[in-house]
Amino acid sequence: MSIHEKIRNLRKKKNISQEEFAEEIGISSELVARFEKADCLPDINQLIQLSNYFGVSIDSLVKDEEKYSDAFIAPRMEFDNIVMFLCEAKKKTYAGKGSETKASRLNSHDLKYKKGNLEYYDTYLGGEQFSGEEAVWLNNVPIWVMNYTGRTLHQLFSGDFLKEALSRVPLEKPFRGPTVYKKNNYNYHCFVNGSFEWFSGYEEISFGNKKVYECIFHGGTIK
Repeated sequence: MSIHEKIRNLRKKKNISQEEFAEEIGISSELVARFEKADCLPDINQLIQLSNYFGVSIDSLVKDEEKYSDAFIAPRMEFDNIVMFLCEAKKKTYAGKGSETKASRLNSHDLKYKKGNLEYYDTYLGGEQFSGEEAVWLNNVPIWVMNYTGRTLHQLFSGDFLKEALSRVPLEKPFRGPTVYKKNNYNYHCFVNGSFEWFSGYEEISFGNKKVYECIFHGGTIK
């Protein structure tokens, strides 16, 4: 069930209209309608509002309950191995402060990880504002890719904290970091809509109540 369906169902369980719901949480009824029609996704502050209002966790709102499709290009066991490899590769490269390899383009940052017949490649451009791509190859054939773009918003941003969050990439959502990770005054939030085959998501970091970083990402399998 998607986040849009969950918002609609939770509202209906409370037996209130879109207008009443909007008034109670302090947003426009037009925005509520867009949430429920899948025209847009709530930002992290709105997710917190929804979580508090309905008395459910952010994770339960954003986690896609659909199982990965049996139509994936590899058998189930191989698929599980690919996901575990992807998470391992992420922890060994950028999140794990791994060494960069030779740049593939002018001024690009490139990281590689290989194990058996699987290979992972992450390449990005920029620093404070950046864009990049991660991809996985099986037997030298590209099978999965994720594009991302982000920016730092304040000098309070901590690259080390971001790496800590990304090193906790969950197997059930092997894209960026966990739904929530907190340390000291830093708070990381990430939500994803979709599955391994086709997904989009958003992550942000705040220091106290101040947002200091944000990143959007999307991707899926290649056939």
